[in-house]
Amino acid sequence: MMPRPARWLAVLALILWGGAALRDGADRWIDATQLPPVLVETGVEVRDRNGALLRAYQVGDGIWRLAPGAVDPGFTRMLIRYEDKRFADHAGVDPLAMLRAAGQVLRYRRPVSGGSTLTMQVARLIEDGPTGRWAGKLRQIRVALALERRLDKQQILALYLTHAPYGGNLEGVRAAALAWFGKEPHRLTPAQSALLVALPQAPEARRPDRHPRAARAARDRVLHRMQAQGVLSVDAAQAAVGEAVPQVQRPFPLLAPHLADRLRAVDPTAQRHHVTLEVGLQSRLENLLAKAALEAGGRLSAALMVTDHRSGEILASVGSAGYSAERQGFVDMTRALRSPGSTLKPFVYGLAFDQGLAHPETLIQDSPVMFGRYAPRNFDGEFRGELRVREALQLSLNIPVVRLTDDLGPVRLMAALRRGGATPRLPGGTPGLAIALGGVGLTLQDLVQLYAGLAQGGQGPLLRHALGEARQPAGRLFSPSAAWQVGDILAGLAPPPGARRSVLAYKTGTSYGHRDAWAVGFDGAHVIGVWMGRADGTPVPGAFGGDLAAPVLFEAFGRLKPAFDPLPPPPPDTLILPTAELPLPLQRHRPRGAVFEIEPDAPELLFPPDGAVLSIDGGPVTVKLRGGQAPFTLLANGRPLATGIFAREFDVPSPGKGFATLILLDARGRASRAELRLD
Repeated sequence: MMPRPARWLAVLALILWGGAALRDGADRWIDATQLPPVLVETGVEVRDRNGALLRAYQVGDGIWRLAPGAVDPGFTRMLIRYEDKRFADHAGVDPLAMLRAAGQVLRYRRPVSGGSTLTMQVARLIEDGPTGRWAGKLRQIRVALALERRLDKQQILALYLTHAPYGGNLEGVRAAALAWFGKEPHRLTPAQSALLVALPQAPEARRPDRHPRAARAARDRVLHRMQAQGVLSVDAAQAAVGEAVPQVQRPFPLLAPHLADRLRAVDPTAQRHHVTLEVGLQSRLENLLAKAALEAGGRLSAALMVTDHRSGEILASVGSAGYSAERQGFVDMTRALRSPGSTLKPFVYGLAFDQGLAHPETLIQDSPVMFGRYAPRNFDGEFRGELRVREALQLSLNIPVVRLTDDLGPVRLMAALRRGGATPRLPGGTPGLAIALGGVGLTLQDLVQLYAGLAQGGQGPLLRHALGEARQPAGRLFSPSAAWQVGDILAGLAPPPGARRSVLAYKTGTSYGHRDAWAVGFDGAHVIGVWMGRADGTPVPGAFGGDLAAPVLFEAFGRLKPAFDPLPPPPPDTLILPTAELPLPLQRHRPRGAVFEIEPDAPELLFPPDGAVLSIDGGPVTVKLRGGQAPFTLLANGRPLATGIFAREFDVPSPGKGFATLILLDARGRASRAELRLD
């Protein structure tokens, strides 16, 4: 018979061997665990230049689940102390907590507190498994132990913060903080943290928008326990208990939705898009456009872009007056091809200044003219005779700018637009003189791009919205002096009622048929472009760029910054002289090729001669002429008295008693004038 000490040693050895076998078996059991995927899908996000959320997208199953990001340390501390105070020490299962929970069930005949660790809760969440059945609980234990072996504590905590349910289709602390409090989780108050600690235990029964009393009671229990455990001071806990719980679920940010959709379509695999926009400015300008379109009525939409013309960064991009089916708000009107109306006229003048065809003080004819079968007309049907180029651009007259386009050649204008970073589209493929009046397709972004070049002395950067993208220059439109001259003219336009003068160089435009109303302007730092109209391109009777879009332009600058940045001074080589002191070829505009010669067949008004005094007693005035090319037009004080005349002697009605200026024009736009007095 074995001695007693030997028997005890044998029993001890057997126990140790059995324990080791159980341990090895448990290790093999845990190591053989097949874990569910821990790389969870989170929603795509678009963030502004400072990291603020502009727009978020739901994941495929309609759940709001976002990457947790930075979380308030007070929330994390509160969560661990309330849910799993030995989280840092256990291996996935807390035996003390499980024994306590089992003892409470035996004593009170019902569950009083849970024994699950945060790791076990993560195991249940990533598998979406049951909580109460023994098989489900055993599976949670096995997965929790396996998770602890394969992940560190911070990774496990991140999984909880991503998956925890917060009511409805909300998962994760970040989605919950945005939905219930409208803020990122790194800015939570103690009361808000306590509510988000309590919600996952019963996310539907404690939803604050549906069950505010239950939500408040659960939150206050967390606060009282945190006070008892020294996590919160008495004063902090009492202040938190007095804080109201949210009554509604807030919508997720939906700023710059058109740009966000475009970015997601271009790069569907990217989870984060960081853009140059600024969230506060974007919100203010979206509200401005929604208000402006509502006041304009008539199913109008609107679009707006803001850029820093020094860097090319787009600071705001509003694609419509509202991202909904109403007013066809899903259409991104910053990218839609539309007729730019008169907004291209400044570029014709800038090219003409560079080519030596004109100067801001050059005199140019605003009178009937034919270019083949094309006879441009001013918007109001009036003719103003001879006036300065500066006035012609400020009045947005059509005939003078078409004259200059004919001198330049429309191909030169198209090349300049492309060089400046725009992508113009021609309906017929071949550019004609009408492109100066808007007979070309451009987008709002194209126009803002071109005006950024104008504001930057004739050559600006290419616009960009990707944060961190390198600055790339566009091609040169024209010289710095020509750019300054154009800007100086545009700064002289009368502003809308109530707006400051001479602080903004801007141009308005209205497309044919009143389909598009435009206003584009710049100061020393920024360019803003505004479009208003209907997304389907139907006419808007009575819509003008000066009435609809210009007030929005000036108000947008007011929402951009408190004061205008000053416009630049003229470059040193800029020719600043009155008309009479200009070089002779620049004093009056003449077509290219006729600048330095006098045409022998130019029209000449023989009668009445210059300086004549006629007594006609209200009868007709006889007109005699020679030279020139028929048909002829006769203007009296800027208004047509006779058009389509082929005769060289004819009678016209009297323009009335007093002084009169007669201007005779031939088919090539050449003129002869006479000043007379009619008695």
